[in-house]
Amino acid sequence: MERYERPVALRRELHRHPEPAWCEYWTTSRIVEEVERIGVDELLVGPEILAADARMAVPDEDTLGEWHDRARAAGAREDVLEQCAGGFTGALATVERGDGPTVALRVDIDALPITESTAATHAPAEGGFRSGNEGYMHACGHDAHAAIGVGVLEAVAESEFPGTVHVLFQPAEEVIGGASAVAEAGVLDDVDHLLSVHVGLDHPTGEVVAGVNGFLAVRQFEAAFRGESAHAGGHPAAGRDAVQALATAVQNLHAIRRHEDGATRVNAGVVSGGTATNIVPESATIEGEVRGETTRLMEYMSERADSVVEHAAGMHDCESAMETVAEAPSAESDAELADVVYAVAEGVDGVERVLHSAPLGGSEDATYLMDRVQENGGRASYVGIGTNHPGGHHTPTFDVDERSLAIGVDVLAGAIERL
Repeated sequence: MERYERPVALRRELHRHPEPAWCEYWTTSRIVEEVERIGVDELLVGPEILAADARMAVPDEDTLGEWHDRARAAGAREDVLEQCAGGFTGALATVERGDGPTVALRVDIDALPITESTAATHAPAEGGFRSGNEGYMHACGHDAHAAIGVGVLEAVAESEFPGTVHVLFQPAEEVIGGASAVAEAGVLDDVDHLLSVHVGLDHPTGEVVAGVNGFLAVRQFEAAFRGESAHAGGHPAAGRDAVQALATAVQNLHAIRRHEDGATRVNAGVVSGGTATNIVPESATIEGEVRGETTRLMEYMSERADSVVEHAAGMHDCESAMETVAEAPSAESDAELADVVYAVAEGVDGVERVLHSAPLGGSEDATYLMDRVQENGGRASYVGIGTNHPGGHHTPTFDVDERSLAIGVDVLAGAIERL
């Protein structure tokens, strides 16, 4: 199989088997098979690359067990399933070539809880590689990222570079839960240069962003309200209405005053509560998030969100509890490292335009790894590989232009070899 055909075939195979955060058992098994085919000096899997206590947004045991069984039924290797038991997914492949810098590439591997389009105009449906796990979909390109990671690993393994290369296949990006566990495990603490990659981001095929910036720091939270139930007709005043407290909180979360130092965001994404029309609700829940252009601005929003929830509960004689489900800091790409990517990208076939920098306008837990490497004296850059996608990210019609896979492999492998 030609070098550029293999990533496309792997991407389609991964697209047929999407798995959500911390449940990427089959995906990890398939990546291990590819890494072993290539041949590396070290391969770490699952708990070997993750600090258990630093994992965030881990599903319950029943969910983990269900996806573990699904992976076994789909043909995942038993040895990998055993290593990954309990939601310890992902892998780190290392190639060593003596003295020289240590360069790492981070790609993410999880999917989203979205039902994929069945329209004839949707290429995966038309081409026979639509999601086989109904209700879940690679709707953000992580299947392409994993395929690019394998392609880069193969390219650098065949090259004559002096130094060490890590390729990290990271779980649980979509819930902002995986990178912190990798960072705290310390497996990238020897890294001099870290590259991360994402396809699309509203950049077309043939366009490359050498150093993405504008990451919003984020905190995802769950606010629980507890009141007291009562008969809504016979004794309404005897109840303490948790949904009323929730409604007050939602209104005032969106009323948090914005900050003059930069962009801030807030969203009450999921609200629930109550059991029947004739019962004063005793419990209610908000699943929400706050973001900020900087970590400090996110913390500003977070502190006010905590205050809103507490006082909304008190106003209606209820109790409240705030739990952080996941969070990630802001980060900036190093201009010097982006310069290297820029210079390499200019000479890659299929690249029509290279941007030194562009804003993300969203959040990414790669920022944990970027900050960690930079704090240890290294450099980090987040690379955007443009791809034409007919539907937006996180939509049922999202797809990637597979021509962008070869561009991603050549840009990233070239940058690693140049470094």
